[in-house]
Amino acid sequence: MERNLVKKMIRNCFIQYQHDFESIPLSEEEYEKMAKEVNHIMTEHPISDIFEVVHDVVYEYLSK
Repeated sequence: MERNLVKKMIRNCFIQYQHDFESIPLSEEEYEKMAKEVNHIMTEHPISDIFEVVHDVVYEYLSK
């Protein structure tokens, strides 16, 4: 999946969790790590819904 699209989806998910664009607590490396994790999950489970996978990855990050 296109990495920039996944990163945008991650950013939008953070916004849904009450962050604004400036308050998203991710560095570029963390964006990359989360995008890789989303792509890894989608590769292992290709019938998964990308939106659910992104939300799961973001929720896991926020709940640490």
